[in-house]
Amino acid sequence: MNYRQLGRTGLKVSELCLGAMTFGSNFLSIAVVGQNDADALVSRAIESGVNFFDTADVYSYGESEEILGKALKQAPLTRDQAVIATKVRSPMSRAASEGSGDPNNVGLSRKHIMTACEASLRRLGTDYIDLYQVHGWDIRTPLEEALRTLDDLVRQGKVRYIGASNWSVRHLAQAVTLADAKGWERFASLQAYYALAGRDLEHELQPYCVEAGLGIMPWSPLAGGYLTGKFRRDHSGPEGARRSGFDFPPVDARVYDAIDALEAVAGETGASVPQVALAWLLTRPGVSSVIIGAKNMAQLEDNLGAPAVSLTEEQIARLSATTAPLAQYPAWMIERQNSGR
Repeated sequence: MNYRQLGRTGLKVSELCLGAMTFGSNFLSIAVVGQNDADALVSRAIESGVNFFDTADVYSYGESEEILGKALKQAPLTRDQAVIATKVRSPMSRAASEGSGDPNNVGLSRKHIMTACEASLRRLGTDYIDLYQVHGWDIRTPLEEALRTLDDLVRQGKVRYIGASNWSVRHLAQAVTLADAKGWERFASLQAYYALAGRDLEHELQPYCVEAGLGIMPWSPLAGGYLTGKFRRDHSGPEGARRSGFDFPPVDARVYDAIDALEAVAGETGASVPQVALAWLLTRPGVSSVIIGAKNMAQLEDNLGAPAVSLTEEQIARLSATTAPLAQYPAWMIERQNSGR
């Protein structure tokens, strides 16, 4: 396992991060992993060199954090060696998600962030969070309020670094500019959907993150199961596959071209289709760590083999060509005006 800096910070994280969305029993159709299995998955990940673990308070309404915290306590890794990431913003009850119940149990207000952070610390069984991420944009809360609150948490020692997830480039740029101007803690990373079958990130967010020094943490790197090798042009996929119960996230219309290319490169390298898909992501600019998730040990073992897959420049180019995003204005104008410079 190799280690990379998280953005421009001095923090070193494993190039694969174990995501804990599958931990628990109450999150869409994804969470199916109980404590015993989570203990085994976390221990095996650590054995392979993983030091980075990602969850969110909303995953099974806190159950994922509890399971991950307990798994890490019995794992062969000290608290100082582990890098724990979690998130805040989402409604923390079904009532709140439906617009009823406690109206302050959601969002990025000072009240909710402070309350949610304390709750996450208790569930994780730790006195600090390494990377505390805002899980989405909040149209109701002033940006200054959210950023100042996050800065306070860092100064209090409850949080080491902060990051964003699922933000637009304009909101991300506003946040970085404001933090720099005010001397507040700056976002270290962006966690975003990024896969060979979903490359919207490359239009604006990826170039901005590279320029601003934010580490990119792709979530759903296998596009919700599409890039596992189970889906083919001639049928929709195996019965019981995740896509059959939760058809998310969206994929590029050229997804089967990507799958064909992945299969070809897998055959050339002796790797699996998922391993090639993850290895491709590890070659992309700005990527600090790719978040993998597993429901069982076989899936984890396969994913852990991705860093050992060495792709040639020709193979990378062949894979990239299958879903290359069409240039959007003003990108194509900028490229045209700067050709030859």
